[in-house]
Amino acid sequence: MKSINEIQPSRRAFLGLTLGGLATAAAVRPASAQRVQTKARIVIIGAGAAGTSLANRLVGRLDGAEITILDPSTEHLYQPGLSLVAAGLKPASYTQSNTADWLSKGITLIPEAAAAIDPVAKTVSTSGAQTFAYDFLVVAPGLVLDHDAIEGFSLDLVGTNGIGALYPGAQYAAKTWEAASKFTEDGGVGIFTRPATEMKCAGAPLKHAFLIEDIATRTAGAGKHEMHYASNNNSLFGLPIVSEKVRMLFEDRGITPQYSHVLKAIEPGRKIATFATPEGDTEMGYDYLHVISPQRAPDVVRQSGLSWADKWTDQGWVEVDQQTLRHLRYPEVFALGDVAGVPKGKTAASVKWQVPVVEDHLIAAIEGREGNAVYDGYTSCPLMTRVGRAMLVEFDYHNNLTPSFPGIIAPLEELWISWLMEEVALKATYNAMLRGKA
Repeated sequence: MKSINEIQPSRRAFLGLTLGGLATAAAVRPASAQRVQTKARIVIIGAGAAGTSLANRLVGRLDGAEITILDPSTEHLYQPGLSLVAAGLKPASYTQSNTADWLSKGITLIPEAAAAIDPVAKTVSTSGAQTFAYDFLVVAPGLVLDHDAIEGFSLDLVGTNGIGALYPGAQYAAKTWEAASKFTEDGGVGIFTRPATEMKCAGAPLKHAFLIEDIATRTAGAGKHEMHYASNNNSLFGLPIVSEKVRMLFEDRGITPQYSHVLKAIEPGRKIATFATPEGDTEMGYDYLHVISPQRAPDVVRQSGLSWADKWTDQGWVEVDQQTLRHLRYPEVFALGDVAGVPKGKTAASVKWQVPVVEDHLIAAIEGREGNAVYDGYTSCPLMTRVGRAMLVEFDYHNNLTPSFPGIIAPLEELWISWLMEEVALKATYNAMLRGKA
């Protein structure tokens, strides 16, 4: 395998191509379209990737609109970078920036959480006892991690007793590396889990398993680690062709899949994990355990009457049309990102393609017409398989592979150029997306 230094010239050429493409994308965005005059009150819940990107696009398209974002966090988290932090490849600061710095002039940021949504009265109340009336509401608060669903687990355990959990945020991803690095040096049994619920970036559990195995083999040497991947069902990935590829890689790398094993409890002192399986509960000992808690919509969404009533009832995702992301019962309401109740789409790459669709339909509604943009379920997973190698897996609602670079990047091959998509180009694209430029 080439060293990082050996691929630097190609890296620079690739970045030039990628950033040039971003500049082109910004140039062809419909910024030249006539600005729409409106007094519409638009409330956006959440200043993450989805809410910030949409707000910045709307402020460039609308003249006179009141655009308000509700979010209590002063920190914006670049979530795709957490896997790199948890593998010791980036510092925690790589994922952190200031929320307000990404918002254009003309957007009002209220540093409070949404506490209640009344879709009939068309109001949102906040944790600071403010109430905002809206003409259009965009629900994009992300999701919450249900740590209490795993008996014996709490965030203060991360980084101790061989426990990792990269999802909760930058500091926990860094603490995850503290636990994982000891495992890579000392050897032992490593268990990598994923929950039974829908989840953001379903490739992240696989990325972490692959990277830690690679680093462990380079550090302590082959044969000193016993690796297990606990899948929530009888598959390793939602696309059968990708699942089979992962199975083959696991076989080559000595990672044992444990199918239909859902983590339900841990005993940190004894280093025992309990899994629910079709045959009943089973215990497994570990030296390193990566925990990913079940994931659900925030309580404010689940209590709002906006969630699906006939599916995902334990998770509460917003009931929207999967092509327009518009609510099926409240047409002035849209949902974006993790909280949207669609079959695919809990990734930053999905947000990039969802936001223009909501923009199109929201502006069309302001103008009293129908929008025509369609979200086809596109999502992307740069599935890192080694340090310096990844597979760029892209697909849609129908599990069709939808490669962005056909003939250049083969989606099921481990390539350094796919690695650079994750390590370098993805963040540049993400930042452009936040500013409404891509």
